[in-house]
Order: sequence, then structure tokens, then C-alpha cells
Amino acid sequence: MQIAIVGGGIGGLALALSLHQAGVPCRVFEAAPELKPLGVGINLLPHAMRELTELGLAAALERAAVATREAVFCNRFGQFIRREPRGRAAGYAWPQLSIHRADLHVVLAAAAGDALVLGAKCVGVEQDADGVMLKFADGANARADAAIGCDGIHSAVRRILHPAEGPLSYQGINMWRGVTRARPFLTGASMLVGGWLEVGKLVVYPVRDAIDAEGRQLINWVAEIQSPRNVMQGWNRPGRLEDFLPLFADWRFDWLDCAALLRDAESVLEYPMVDREPLPFWTRGRVTLLGDAAHPMYPRGSNGAGQAILDARTLAGCLRRERDVPAALKAYEAARLAPTYEVVLANRSSGPDTLLREVHRRTGDRPFGRIEDVISEAEMRALAENYQRTAGFERESLERRASLA
Repeated sequence: MQIAIVGGGIGGLALALSLHQAGVPCRVFEAAPELKPLGVGINLLPHAMRELTELGLAAALERAAVATREAVFCNRFGQFIRREPRGRAAGYAWPQLSIHRADLHVVLAAAAGDALVLGAKCVGVEQDADGVMLKFADGANARADAAIGCDGIHSAVRRILHPAEGPLSYQGINMWRGVTRARPFLTGASMLVGGWLEVGKLVVYPVRDAIDAEGRQLINWVAEIQSPRNVMQGWNRPGRLEDFLPLFADWRFDWLDCAALLRDAESVLEYPMVDREPLPFWTRGRVTLLGDAAHPMYPRGSNGAGQAILDARTLAGCLRRERDVPAALKAYEAARLAPTYEVVLANRSSGPDTLLREVHRRTGDRPFGRIEDVISEAEMRALAENYQRTAGFERESLERRASLA
């Protein structure tokens, strides 16, 4: 058996490593001619870290990342709404890691080794009863037993399976992202989630520790605003401070000067918050989809990469247990299509950010006296636990379930 993986991003490389562990040969065909440090920060929740730990990558990832201790929810006036322990601090057997996307990619690519083929842009996939044929932009071909589309939100493989699909779904929310060298804030391992979309929402967390002699960190931030703008989706479109900084000019708290953090960014990237309508199927014969190619979702709840990793581990397990390739791909789809559909819908309706929305609505965007008079601890806990169950990282269930692969 030989599996062709189209796309060398997080999902594609996680699949390659999982297939190698399962004894299934594969190659990863990546369109880019070289690996470049793209993107900014990303979070790996305990469900993703369980899978990456099973792949033997935990130590390398922890050296490159910051182990998140807490999520801190606040309003735009800097008032704490809730401080929620995360990762090992919340009793999980696995950490939550905040890491630069480039650092994560380096670890995965190094582990994949010679399985990764660069400069191979897939432009077509054909299949027959015995296998698939990948066609590349340079005229080359590659034969395999199956093709897995891991080629992201603009997936060529998805277009082959669903040629009549409509455009990306944009709901009027734009994001600006960047990284800034700054002093640690709060615990030095805190993730800030503050404000609300109508008045400006901000997510801030460190992704590299002790980057210089001054003890500064590389801190990732994401500013989100309801906006009529709809720019091209991509990880590296330059953004402009003047398009969003005025909304955060007053975000200067005793524990973090958010305005300065945004202003001092090394660079700013801009893109719209988009997803696609969930598909009725991912698989046709010997071809299937994985990660953003299958279920692009709003980047809420730190879940996009995690769901791709869960896809990869599930698919590798199906191919290890079932040697009939089309049957294995169907089993994978049966296991993953419905759960990811639920996450896509949860992220559309604010997901874990529902707490911020409720506090913003109930206070009328004004400072509160006591948070207990606005929302109870029981209600806040229920909102958090509901999303954990939907996304698959509720602690007890995660620790009880068998390995996916």
C-alpha cells in the first residue's frame, strides 16, 4: 500500500507520521518549493497533544513552545471575567502548548524526513479500480493506492470532488494578527481573550519564551472586528495598524498595555474570518479530504490544527486496521465527518467566546461591579465544558478513550 498526501501542512505531516507509525508507506507532495517560516501563533490543546505525544514529538514541541497555564477572559475595560486553568494546570495528562506555527512545522517536517516532496503542485487526481494517479503542474505524475487532500482551505482536491461548490463563507469579521517582543504578562503563560467583536476583540498569548537577555517573550496577538472588509484569505497578507489600532487605543491595563503590544508588532497580517459550508461527503473511492480541505472552520477555540491532527490519527488507524483502501477511507469519514461538522457550527456561533458575548450583552458594554451579578460561575463553567465536549477535549473522556491510531 502507498498513500499519496497532497499538502505538507500540519494535517498532511501529522498524517505522514501517523502512517509511518502504522507501517503504511506514504509520500507528502507539497506545492511550495521550499519551507518558509509562515504564519504566527497557534495553540495545541490537550487532545492534539495526546496524539503528538503518541508520535514521540512532545519533548521537541515543549522545547519550542510555551505551556499555557490559564485562559483569562476580560472585558475591554480590563476587568477579569474568569481565569480558567488550562492543560496540565487543569489536571490533563497532556499540556496545552502555545507555539509559533513555523516552529510546529519545523518539528513535523524534520520528523517526516524524506517522505516530504517539495515543489510538487497537484493539479489533478484520477482514479481507477486499482489506485489513483496524481498530476502535477510540471507535468509529472505519481501513482498511489489512495490520495488524501490535505491542501488547505483552497484545496485543489476538494474542487475535484465538489466542482460546483460555492465561495468561502464570510460573515463580516476581519482579523489582524502579529507577534511582538515584549515582557511576560500575568503568569507568563496566560492566554488573554478579551472584549467582543462589536467593540474589538483581542486574543494574546506567548509563543516563545526568554528570547533575549532581557527575558522577553515572543507574544502572539489576534485582533478581531466586525467589518465589511473581505480580503483574500491567506496566512501572509500584510495588514495596516491604522485599520484596527484605534479600536484598541484605550486598552492599557495595569497588567498589560495591549495598545503598545499591537503598535510594536514586528509585522501585521490581515485576513477575513471564513469557513465553508459542511460537505455531505469527503470521500469518493480512493480519494478523501483532511483538515481544512475537509472542514475549514473559524479560528476560535484553538481547534483548527487540533481537528486536523485528530483526522490524521483517525485515518491512519483506519488504514492500519482495514487493508481495503476504499473501505478504510469510508470508515474514516464515518468517524470524523459528523464531529467536525459540530465544531464548525459551534465556532460559527462563537464557540468558547460565548462567555464574552454574554457579558458584553448583559452589561451593555459597561464596566461591572461584580461579575457574579452578571453571570454565575456555574453558567461560565457550563459554557466552557460544553465546548470541550463538542471539540473532543473534555478531560475525563479524553483520558478514557482508546488511541485513535
